[in-house]
Amino acid sequence: MPRRTPLALLAVLLVAGPPVWARAPAAKPAATAPTRALAKSSAPALVTSVEGITEYRLPNGLRVLLFPDPTKPTVTVNITYLVGSKHEGYGETGMAHLLEHLMFKGTPTTPNVPQALTERGARPNGTTWLDRTNYYETLPASDENLRWALAFEADRMVHSFIAQKDLDSEMTVVRNEFESGENDPRGILFKRTMSAAYLWHNYGKATIGAKADLEHVPIDRLQDFYRRYYRPDNAVLVVAGSFQPDKALALVQSTFGKLPRPAGPVPLTYTQEPTQDGEREVTLRRVGDNQLLTSLYHVPEGAHPDFAAIDVLTEVLGDVPSGRLYKALVETKKAARAGAFNFQLRDPGVVGFSTEARQDQPLGPVREALIKTVEEAARTPFTAEEVNRAKTSLEKQTELLLNNSERAAILLSEWTAVGDWRLLFLHRDRIESVTPADVTRVAAAYLKSSNRTLGAFLPTPKPDRSELPAPVDLAKALDGYQGKALVAQGEAFDPSPANIESRVQRGELPGGIKYAVLPKKTRGEMVNLSLTLRWGTEETVRGKLPAATYAGRMLMRGTTKHTRQQLADALDTLKARVGVDGSALGASVSIECPRANLPAVLKLVAEVLREPSFDAKEFAVLKQERLAALESQRSEPQTQGSIAFWRVLSAHYPKGHPYYVPTLEERLSDVKDVTLEQARDFYRQFYGASNGELAVVGDFDAKEVVALAGTLFDGWKSPVPYARVQKVFQSVGPKALALETPDKANAYFLAGQTLKLRSDDADWPGVMMGNFVLGGGFLNSRLATRVRQKEGLSYGVGSSVDAGELDAVGSFVTYAIHAPQNAQKLEVAMREEITRAVQKGFTQEELDKARAGLLEYRQSARAQDGNLAQQLANYLFFNRTLKYDAELEAKLQKLTPEDVRKALANHVDWGKATVVRAGDFAGAAKQAQTPIGVPASP
Repeated sequence: MPRRTPLALLAVLLVAGPPVWARAPAAKPAATAPTRALAKSSAPALVTSVEGITEYRLPNGLRVLLFPDPTKPTVTVNITYLVGSKHEGYGETGMAHLLEHLMFKGTPTTPNVPQALTERGARPNGTTWLDRTNYYETLPASDENLRWALAFEADRMVHSFIAQKDLDSEMTVVRNEFESGENDPRGILFKRTMSAAYLWHNYGKATIGAKADLEHVPIDRLQDFYRRYYRPDNAVLVVAGSFQPDKALALVQSTFGKLPRPAGPVPLTYTQEPTQDGEREVTLRRVGDNQLLTSLYHVPEGAHPDFAAIDVLTEVLGDVPSGRLYKALVETKKAARAGAFNFQLRDPGVVGFSTEARQDQPLGPVREALIKTVEEAARTPFTAEEVNRAKTSLEKQTELLLNNSERAAILLSEWTAVGDWRLLFLHRDRIESVTPADVTRVAAAYLKSSNRTLGAFLPTPKPDRSELPAPVDLAKALDGYQGKALVAQGEAFDPSPANIESRVQRGELPGGIKYAVLPKKTRGEMVNLSLTLRWGTEETVRGKLPAATYAGRMLMRGTTKHTRQQLADALDTLKARVGVDGSALGASVSIECPRANLPAVLKLVAEVLREPSFDAKEFAVLKQERLAALESQRSEPQTQGSIAFWRVLSAHYPKGHPYYVPTLEERLSDVKDVTLEQARDFYRQFYGASNGELAVVGDFDAKEVVALAGTLFDGWKSPVPYARVQKVFQSVGPKALALETPDKANAYFLAGQTLKLRSDDADWPGVMMGNFVLGGGFLNSRLATRVRQKEGLSYGVGSSVDAGELDAVGSFVTYAIHAPQNAQKLEVAMREEITRAVQKGFTQEELDKARAGLLEYRQSARAQDGNLAQQLANYLFFNRTLKYDAELEAKLQKLTPEDVRKALANHVDWGKATVVRAGDFAGAAKQAQTPIGVPASP
């Protein structure tokens, strides 16, 4: 759904979870409701079918949606429980999300959830939102994997431990996640504004919860919450991807069908937010860099017919660069950015508008322009051009979603929470019927000053209130609804290196660009393209990085034939997702679009590359946006820590070199100093298609696309010669840096070193595998187990390793976010785990399970057409085929624990590590001296 969540403010994703499992808590007969006996016939009943998605109902109340898609080599199982933070009671804020974390702590049947998921190559997650909680896993498609996933989800619906010892360790992890959000002024401002907008309804409570509730929630209340809402008649199961519907339905029946339906009904919420009776205002004062404004207006429930017009209204006001807010605030240079969003929820939600201004921009005119543009929007009736552009953009988003069954399976959770999954299609159809008059009407109805929450309260002599309409009769609204015709189906594609190599066609265009194309049938006849152009030498680009950067950023801001807006409109019409960027040493292009539109999209991209307009007005806006973006990072621990870390590892590259890492202040200075003429001159001196790589994967005519690309780029030569700029290995001695970032609740840790290692070196398979066991996978790595699951020090922790493809220059990096007061504990844990891995290695069991997971992850990555196109293009540059993958994976299969240990020991040495910590360590030390209050006994 478009623009639902402008920031990840309330919806919370599980990024890591727990491995040390407790025994199941003793049953409490008084707290457990009696259950009805299962019906005699447990056969699923067909409910309805819309556009390839079919709904069934089990006798125990479970709703089942099947979405078969043979083009995916994966299967996704997503179960949504209709319980979220809205359902929490007093003192229980954050409980729905905390329970989500504990659901990864295991059951008697599956005591180690992360291990079970990782060894099957799963891509899992859990998310919590206002009206729902969902859990999903995407696995390589097979009957066994589907059976396991369904049995696993049915098992943890009723048999999860939810034990005190797991709460003790996981509470600090969730608290660290809470602290991470406290670093973001935008997120904090949004939470404060939502809290003021909702006086009674729990939508005003952030899903992450209150810190005190997280720290003190009793385990018995969590267990009761679990038993109350985790039940088949309060859940919707989605199965999507490559599977046989009859087999899948039988598996659902044999797993979930065994679960009894509780005797009592699912508890219902009944609080209604009263009509807002005046402006409200909140002021937030914290350390930060840019000024922010957010305004919220109550709107009807997401199922209401008005919401289609509200969606269009949100696009018309908030789009960049055509939106009214952008024109009123950004183009006039009053603010650096502006946007709009809405929350389409089960109960009445909000539409919101936000803007950001730099510190040297007066906020008064920004506030005035924001309120006037929003609340007087209906006085200037919306035009057909504005409305049609917004509808085209919204319709594109829906079509792209429906062409990806995996994404659709997960996002059906949102529509299920709104009231019914079929609303996805009904809402799409309603958008098609929206008129300019509809948009003007809803703007007049809901965008009123008395309905605004911006900050402070001001009395109003004659309130003008927005009365919300009566609840929707969904049964009547959906009666007889059939949806539209099915989109084109694709083939079941084998992403093995051998199969890919057997189907790839390679060659060279007349102008010098190498190409690799892989035609195949895809869902919705979609195609992905990746193009890289290369130019320049170390000497010719020296000192020209700012000009090169802004030459690249100007490409999509207009051509000699199309303005920036016209380009955006054309790509929306063509249903294309396009990215174009340029740097000192080349340019890159990515395209995703339907087969029929690829020629037109490719022509537009060639125009973008060959005929940029370098419009002065757009350049000024770009500079303002970049200044705001950089200035907003001045106090951020992750930005400051990352820059400091990579400056140490890259210190041997002098300023002006293309691999030089500038400071944040240098980046700001570059933005201020670079001119439009410098950017234009760099383009004239370097851009061309003399050297490059093109890869296309998906549903297309290979001869047609190759011929068209040859024509479009024929004769376009780079004026300067090209020579690859080599990376140089430089051993860096041990170094420790501590950076203070005041008033930030979350700190950032980085430690690592440069490696003299290339991807064809004998040690590379062992180093790759060692890193995967140490810090990869899903919550089952050594670092995650120790730092997150056992000690509860970090919400996000891991490691990464990189080997040079052409030069023997790589890196090994460990990272974690953490509370500043836990900095020393975290560093000790990281050092001990890395040293233990290097000195003592891993067990055969660890290696076998990690190997299975790593190989599945690699296979799954090749199954994504966009990834594969990028890989094929890169391999053209490396002079490499998929034979490399086959050989590498064969080597991974043969590794022994000692092979892995020796490879790590040859390259990884904590004694040579650069360690960077960024956070409010002074504030943490001061806080440690203040006694912490203990809650009173009951």
